[in-house]
Amino acid sequence: MSEPSEVSGSGLTTKELQQRWREVKGTQRPHKVLFDIPGSRLVEEQDPPCKYVVYQVAVMVCGSFSAQCMCVERRYSDFFCFHQKLLEEFSEELEELVLPCKLMTGTVWGRGLALRDYLNQVFAVRCVRHSPLFHEFLTGKEQRRARALLRGGQFKAALEQLQIVLRIQENLTPWQRPTLMVPTLAAIAVCHRDLEEPREAVAAAHRALPTVRRWGMSEYRGGLLEVLVDLSYRLQLPVARLQRELTALRDDHAVSWCSLKEVVVRDVT
Repeated sequence: MSEPSEVSGSGLTTKELQQRWREVKGTQRPHKVLFDIPGSRLVEEQDPPCKYVVYQVAVMVCGSFSAQCMCVERRYSDFFCFHQKLLEEFSEELEELVLPCKLMTGTVWGRGLALRDYLNQVFAVRCVRHSPLFHEFLTGKEQRRARALLRGGQFKAALEQLQIVLRIQENLTPWQRPTLMVPTLAAIAVCHRDLEEPREAVAAAHRALPTVRRWGMSEYRGGLLEVLVDLSYRLQLPVARLQRELTALRDDHAVSWCSLKEVVVRDVT
C-alpha cells in the first residue's frame, strides 16, 4: 500500500475543498470603517481673541491584517455644518438622528464620545456613507490647505497634508468612488516631482492613471502622461506604451489639457 501523498489543493475531494473554504472564510473578517474621537485640545487665537475646542477624528479600518488609523481635527462647528448639509439631502433617512448638543453637560471627553457615536451612526446609513458630503467633512480642509501650500511652492508641507488625505481616502474607498483619489494622487505626483523625488512621483502618477482612463477623467490624463513620460526617461524605465498614448492624445486636436500642476491647483479657493 502506497504512503498517503501530501495534501494539496489539486488532490482534495469536493467535500475537503468545501471544508477548507469554510475554514478560510471563518478566519476572514470583512473590512469595516470605525470612527473614534481619541482626544481634543483647546485652541486660543489672538486675532480676534477666541477659544474653542478641536476634536481629533480618527478613521480606522478593522478586519484587515493591520488596523489603519488616520486622524484629522474638527471643531464642533464643522460637525454642525456637516449635519445641516446631511439633513438637506437625507432628511427622511436621518430624521431620528440628533447631533449631540454643543453645550451638553459633562466633560469635553464626554462630548467627544457623543460625537464618536454620532459619526458611527451616520456612517451606518448606506446612502450617507456613499455621499460626497462624508468625504468633504473628513478631508476637505486638508485638501484645500494642501493645494494652497502647493500653489505657494511649499511642496513638503503640502505633501504632508496630502498623505493624510490619501490615507483617509484609502480607508473610505470601498464606500466611495475611486475617482476621489485621483486629484490627491496627482497632487502628490506634482509635489514629489518638484522635490526632485522622481520615483515617488512616478509611483503616484501610475497609481492614478488607470482610474483616469477607466472613468474618462480627461482633465488629468494628458498631464499625468506628460509627467510619466518625462520622469520615466530620466529613470530609464519602460516608456514606449506611455509615449504612444501621449502622442495619440497630442494628435487628437479635439483634446486639450493643462499641465498637471495647473490642474491640481486651479480649484484652490
